[in-house]
Amino acid sequence: MTSALPFPYGVNQFTTMPWTFEQDVENYIQLGVAALELCEIKLDPHRRGEQLDLIAQAGLPVVSVQPAVRAMVPSASQPQPRSRKERVESFRRSIELIAAYAPGATFVTNTGPAPGGDMAEAIRQTISDHRELAAIAANHGVRIALEPLNPVSLNLETAIWTYGQALDIVQAVDREEVGICLDLWNLWQDNQLVAGINAAPDRVFLLQVSDWRTPRSGSDRRSIGTGEIPVGPLLHAVHDAGYRGPCVLEIFSQNVPDSLYDADLHTLIRDNRAALEQAWQEHRPGDARRQRRFTDE
Repeated sequence: MTSALPFPYGVNQFTTMPWTFEQDVENYIQLGVAALELCEIKLDPHRRGEQLDLIAQAGLPVVSVQPAVRAMVPSASQPQPRSRKERVESFRRSIELIAAYAPGATFVTNTGPAPGGDMAEAIRQTISDHRELAAIAANHGVRIALEPLNPVSLNLETAIWTYGQALDIVQAVDREEVGICLDLWNLWQDNQLVAGINAAPDRVFLLQVSDWRTPRSGSDRRSIGTGEIPVGPLLHAVHDAGYRGPCVLEIFSQNVPDSLYDADLHTLIRDNRAALEQAWQEHRPGDARRQRRFTDE
């Protein structure tokens, strides 16, 4: 299926939570999805090998992974296990399980909340942890992308909330296996986002997209073009910086009366692809008014 979008169109399995793992694979193939972001929690512990074999048989590339444990400290969404050692080992097991089915894939991480509110210590420990995680990733031919989260998740899931903070950590880790997950929903309000991308364009390992309205729950993302994010200018900014990886749709929609999970998910995937293509085509890089919002210092 041809596309006007200059990135492979991918879908994160959180976007289709009502579907089973098997339905995800079958429907993504039918819908022309070019890349899969695998969510480990959708694997059945008793049939993981069979399910991963299904991806390989379908020829659906796994470009990124949401491991069962993403932060090395307990967070609101992932409180267990409690110890740092156990969490690192969980991350290691995720890579050992999935890497063979996802060569070169990007495994997403978060800082987790700052223990006791000590953000400086959280950043120091994140740097140390990611040096250890980088070695694990290197041994299995995969990469790690640290994801800064929107301030709505501060002290619940994250200790960082800007692209610059993530880049500082990545540069301190100083390993080629460690970069950044750029999720537009999390970062579109960062007025230094484009400057940060341009400062180290090779550190953008993964691009995730959805749209924003003021959240009414912890899982209230919208389809592209139905919210406030200026998706077109940001797609062009990432492309202009040299990113050519996948553009992955990641939608959470729970505990809201108009949940997208209650709609037709086939239509959701098609409509978001069309909206991304439209956003890309409609944005004119020379439009000074639209550019100013992202380049003012």
